[in-house]
Amino acid sequence: MIASQIRGYLELMKLRIGFLIALSAMAGYAAVAPKVDGWQLLILFIAMLLGSSGSAVFNQYYDRDLDRLMPRTAGRPLAAGTLGEESALWFAGILLATGCLIALFAFNWVVAIHLFSGAFVYGIVYTVWLKRRHWTNIIIGGAAGSFAVLAGAAAFDASQWLLPTLMAVTLFLWTPSHFWSLAILIKDDYAKAGVPMLPVVRGDAETSKWILANTILLVISALLPTLFGQLGVLYAVVSTLFGARFLWLNWKLVQDPSPVLARRNFLFSMQYLAGVFLAVVVDKHVSLSTFGL
Repeated sequence: MIASQIRGYLELMKLRIGFLIALSAMAGYAAVAPKVDGWQLLILFIAMLLGSSGSAVFNQYYDRDLDRLMPRTAGRPLAAGTLGEESALWFAGILLATGCLIALFAFNWVVAIHLFSGAFVYGIVYTVWLKRRHWTNIIIGGAAGSFAVLAGAAAFDASQWLLPTLMAVTLFLWTPSHFWSLAILIKDDYAKAGVPMLPVVRGDAETSKWILANTILLVISALLPTLFGQLGVLYAVVSTLFGARFLWLNWKLVQDPSPVLARRNFLFSMQYLAGVFLAVVVDKHVSLSTFGL
């Protein structure tokens, strides 16, 4: 009984998304810190994971009625009634408060504000205000992840804003290309629940065109750190190669907006973000001479 409850609470936390948010914060930290402190990174990771998990629990609390309508989510703890709704709401608050307090006392108030802002955008702006109302929900909701990069940079030095801001823009533009590909795959679920995601409202063919247009902006934005002199040749080359591959997959999806190609696009989108952010870290901390350049 206790073990099943623990599994239920862990499921509410959406840890895969939390790990992505926490890793984005770590990339923001590494982008501005000349030397990485392992303990600071660990504390930052924990704080961001807790804050992100708090907003994820609230998301499932608020959307429990929608989750019951979709086969993909009907088994979630709150939708299935295996956990109490009030206890889940308290759990969300405790997670978010703990994450913010760790950020405040381990780092500074700027980190705490960024952490809270990301949770607020996901939990309130996206989940409560936009998700059920308009297909632009994920565009604006994508700002939630961007705050993680800013929080990570502020954990080392809040005054270094240019490179973290450019990285935050990249993450903001990445979200629609990533999520709309997934939305094509689970369009029927959203249609059944009455959620106006882009493929439901405009269809797969038009959604694929929106994905391509957005990815063009994404790839351009990812080159801005080099154009602004914040990163060097190594980053520019890696970013360009990953961007070219992503655009090619987007173009193939436009030609054939099928679930198979949408899945391929969705999976590569995660590789793209990981590759670009890893290139930031390598460019800042590894000399080109290491590679004989």
